[in-house]
Parts: sequence; C-alpha cells; structure tokens
Amino acid sequence: MRAAFLAAGLALGLLAAGPAAADEPGRISVIGRASAEVPADTASVEIAVERRAPSAAAALDRNSEAARKVAAFAKEFGAEVATTAVTLRPVTRPSRDPNGAEVPDGYQASNAVQIRLADLGRLGELMRRTLDGGADRIGGVTFGLRDAAKAEGEARAAAVKDAIRQAETLAEAAGLRLGRIERIVSPARSEVPVYAGRAFAAKARAPSVPVEAGTVEVGATVEITWVIAQ
Repeated sequence: MRAAFLAAGLALGLLAAGPAAADEPGRISVIGRASAEVPADTASVEIAVERRAPSAAAALDRNSEAARKVAAFAKEFGAEVATTAVTLRPVTRPSRDPNGAEVPDGYQASNAVQIRLADLGRLGELMRRTLDGGADRIGGVTFGLRDAAKAEGEARAAAVKDAIRQAETLAEAAGLRLGRIERIVSPARSEVPVYAGRAFAAKARAPSVPVEAGTVEVGATVEITWVIAQ
C-alpha cells in the first residue's frame, strides 16, 4: 500500500513538472574564435656574464663589476634591465689521480639580466656590443607587443563577431530566430609571444647578430548563449 502511494505521488510529480519543462525556451550556444598576426614591436633577451677566481669573494666581485658594465651599456640603448639570476658555485678540474677524482679549482660566479628593447632595429647591435663589453652568453630572445591589451581587445571583438555569424547560421538552418543574449563568457586565450624564434650567440668577430622579429599571434575565444525567440 505504501509503495503504491509513493508510486502515485512520483507520477503526479512528473506530470506537474512536464508542462513547466515544456515552457522553457530553447537556447543556442556557440564559441567564437579569432586570431591575428601582429608585427612584434618589442624584444626581450637574456644576457649573462661569468667570471672565475680562486676565492668565492673574488669571483663574485669580478662578476658583479662585469654585470654592472653590461647593464649600463644596455641602458645607453634605452633598454629596460632586470636581474634574473645570480649564482656562485665551486668548480673542479681533473686530477692525476688514476681513479678519476677531481680537485677544487676556485669558484665561478654568474649574473643573468633580462634586457627589454623597443627599438628592434638595434637589437642585433646591442647583442653584439654587449659581447664586446664583457658578456659571455646570450640566449632566450623573445618578441612581444608593448600594447598587448589593445591587440587582445581587438581579437575578442573579432571573436564576438565570429560567434554571432555562427549563431545566425545555425538559427537560419533550423528555422528559428535568435532572441536575447543570455550569457557571454570570454576566456581570452592570448599567448604573447607565440613567435618561436630564439637566438643564441657566443663571442665572435661578426659585426652584429642577425635577428628577425617576425610577428606575434594574438588570439581569443568567446562563448555566447542566445535564447531562442518564441
């Protein structure tokens, strides 16, 4: 008897919910995408100096002096300079021990700085002349945009237009009309920079380091949900 009452109550509940669910308006959701290739207008390059000495203090002092010269020279180019790493470690060298043991051989200090330059036409000259001025390693050249927010905003606007085109196509194909926009979600997924170029150099007699900036890909995605007009 109790089970019969429960079954009857559940059936009544489903019947009551049926009309309400039928009154719910339909929806169309699409994801708009857009991307653009924007010419790079800024570059970042990591430059490092390394010095060795018999003592830890002497290695650090020599390295610090060389790093200050490189940073000062970069600022003369109008570049922004930020220290990214300072290391000091003992070094060894092979000994005459037949077992292959190594013996202490002083200390090595290194200082790496990130240099950001807006004048891309002088990037190769900056890299070459920092090597002449005492730098030992150059690596990790990347290219980007000074006004990345503007490029991202333009990509989002283009993604919205793409979403509208998709929704209108779907509605027309299904014989429906788009109603009001119910929701807009913008998980912008821009990667600045996407440019894959990286440059590495060592001390040489070349007049400059050839570098091509290329473009930066900026992209965005926007999800929009419309209510179907009754």
